[in-house]
Amino acid sequence: MKSLADEVRGFIQERYVRPARDKGTKVITIKAGEIQREMGLKGKIPTICSALSSKKLQEASGIRLIKREGPSCGAEATYTYEIQNM
Repeated sequence: MKSLADEVRGFIQERYVRPARDKGTKVITIKAGEIQREMGLKGKIPTICSALSSKKLQEASGIRLIKREGPSCGAEATYTYEIQNM
């Protein structure tokens, strides 16, 4: 059984990373609150922030975290990634 963090990482890959890579986009920005809303989750911001900042997400998705803004863990926490060539 997949953990919630694994589900969040998979969602980010499918919803954000893959479409951006397909379009040739080099940088994407994701807000933790958007993930929570789009996945229909409640009270899971700590798990979402953890997934967004994880090396596991970056390695599996071929992205690199280049900027983090906002609260350390909150709906307004914003993560900006550079999409690497794969």
